[in-house]
Amino acid sequence: MAARRRILGTAPSIEEDLMASVARVTTITARSEQSFDDAISAGVARASETLRNVSGAWVKEQKIEASDGVITGWSVTLEVTFVLDD
Repeated sequence: MAARRRILGTAPSIEEDLMASVARVTTITARSEQSFDDAISAGVARASETLRNVSGAWVKEQKIEASDGVITGWSVTLEVTFVLDD
């Protein structure tokens, strides 16, 4: 419609100027033997390999694994947001 308006020489309406986007959220978990930050980075990087248009993530949960009082792993549950294609 906007292309037709350009051909006809009329200005686009306000509604045509505003672009709406729709996003989806998916839940993933990631684990690291280094830190929470490393688990988050790994999770977002891996999600970006499969999902297009990843725009952010929310850390829903953090957990540690321990053995004999020593932390052996850090894991996070992430809510990853990605914008759907038009």
